Amino acid sequence: MIKRPLKYITTTILILSTSLFSFGQAAKAEAEIRDIMKKLDAVGLSVAVVKKGNIIYTNSFGLKNIESNTALTDKDIFRIASISKSFSATSIMQLAEAGKLSLDDDFSKLVGFKVRNPKFPETIITLKMVLSHTSSINDSEGYFNFNVINPEKSQNWTKCYNDYEPGKAYKYCNLNFNMVGAVIEKLSGERFDQYVKHHILDPLKLYGGYCVDSLDNSLFTTLYEYDKVSKTFVPDPSAYASRREELKNYVTGYSTPLFSPTGGMKISATDLARYMTMHMNQGKYKGVKIITKKSAKLMQTKISEEEGYGLAITNVDNLIPGKIMTGHTGSAYGLYSAMFFEPKEKFGIVVITNGSNTTYTNDFNSILLETINCLYNNFIK
Repeated sequence: MIKRPLKYITTTILILSTSLFSFGQAAKAEAEIRDIMKKLDAVGLSVAVVKKGNIIYTNSFGLKNIESNTALTDKDIFRIASISKSFSATSIMQLAEAGKLSLDDDFSKLVGFKVRNPKFPETIITLKMVLSHTSSINDSEGYFNFNVINPEKSQNWTKCYNDYEPGKAYKYCNLNFNMVGAVIEKLSGERFDQYVKHHILDPLKLYGGYCVDSLDNSLFTTLYEYDKVSKTFVPDPSAYASRREELKNYVTGYSTPLFSPTGGMKISATDLARYMTMHMNQGKYKGVKIITKKSAKLMQTKISEEEGYGLAITNVDNLIPGKIMTGHTGSAYGLYSAMFFEPKEKFGIVVITNGSNTTYTNDFNSILLETINCLYNNFIK
């Protein structure tokens, strides 16, 4: 019989106890998540939990595609909607660090056409205003074509502005970020999707992107709108529509909305969690620096007091009781997504669903809210 030192036995017991505890945590969380999905009639759900800079849990539940009865897996990717805005803002911070622009620059000069609220023609609309949704620009004329706001292209361009002075109030606006994508192209010399790939995704070793036609379409998770009349889920294929034909006549710095810098990122929950951790760690992930600590802090600092919004990242106090969480949500085509972290305690959670019959609670989609709190209670608290 081999005698083991007491220290060895104690360490072995500790490892076994920790493993059993972790298994118990996961089993409890998974049972609760399945109950949440059943209650809110969710199609599929992918989640990731980060603690102290490391991903400690990922899983996927339900279906990737109802029609083929295909199970959702961790490697599958989603069009994550408005969380995409933070990739655009991160790119801008990189260009600012390189001295190619300033957040205080006149946005008109950056984007290449006049951007001025006709009710306040002397007030310069800055890049910072556009990034923080305080530009006074709105989406009333649409946001997938710059002609709607370009005075040389549309007679109705004045409708794209609200009645308040730029910089004085907040109004969420998708057009802001599609125009930001054009600025990234003009200042970097790279097509928007390629810039994000080369300067954010590739350095972090993440699979995803804005260009549908450059990705493996077998990984696309079908997105479903819930029809309350027929009580069925209806797939929306436009979420991953090919852009091959439009790209043939692409004009750098003007055709940019084809990629939807405002909402077109396709990525898995696990890789989104890695990207989130970079922001949580103030610009670095696993030794790779994407932006400086100063830039990361600036993105997370609220500009609009009431909304808590910074530069494509917001701060909320109604997601997890007693916590101020930093991140963003997304919703489009039936998808709902959330990416939130606590910068001081160094934990974060990503939740994405490809369809559900759900309402809103505390201004959050209920399935996101309940799942995030389930994961927090089981893995972080």
